[in-house]
Amino acid sequence: MEFDFNELRELLTVLSQTDIAELTLKSDDFELVVRREGRMGDCSTTKLSMATEGAVVNPPPSPPLPTLSPQPSLSAAPPLTPAGGSRLAEVVSPMVGTFYRAPAPDEPPFVDTGDRIRVGQTVCIIEAMKLMNEIEAEVAGEIVEILVQNGEPVEYGQVLMRVNPG
Repeated sequence: MEFDFNELRELLTVLSQTDIAELTLKSDDFELVVRREGRMGDCSTTKLSMATEGAVVNPPPSPPLPTLSPQPSLSAAPPLTPAGGSRLAEVVSPMVGTFYRAPAPDEPPFVDTGDRIRVGQTVCIIEAMKLMNEIEAEVAGEIVEILVQNGEPVEYGQVLMRVNPG
């Protein structure tokens, strides 16, 4: 099997842009193990050898991989932050997607302005790549303001709701 080191560099660059922690590729001719160590975004090849007619050939050193800043976990609930020095907390979108107030079009919304919520209660859904991600409250309190319309696209970090904690 012919092995192209440019393809390897391309593969490592693509992997550095994902949250894959470890990848192993094996064939009769070679074995490649890529393991992410340390903070997210740091990739290092921990083992690469190619067997060619019984001899082991080590590839030439490749340039360092780009370092990416950590990306938010998509499964985590959105952070709640103080709103401009006021007592209000903000529910922000943890991802890019489509905002939905209800679990289905014919069902009532999870919350309305004036509703009391508890920690862990689902307050909305963000659809991203055909996956429905339930967003849960990280603070108990009263919904003061809902800033996004149902079915509207949202950005990462966009404020969705304001909550008066307590």
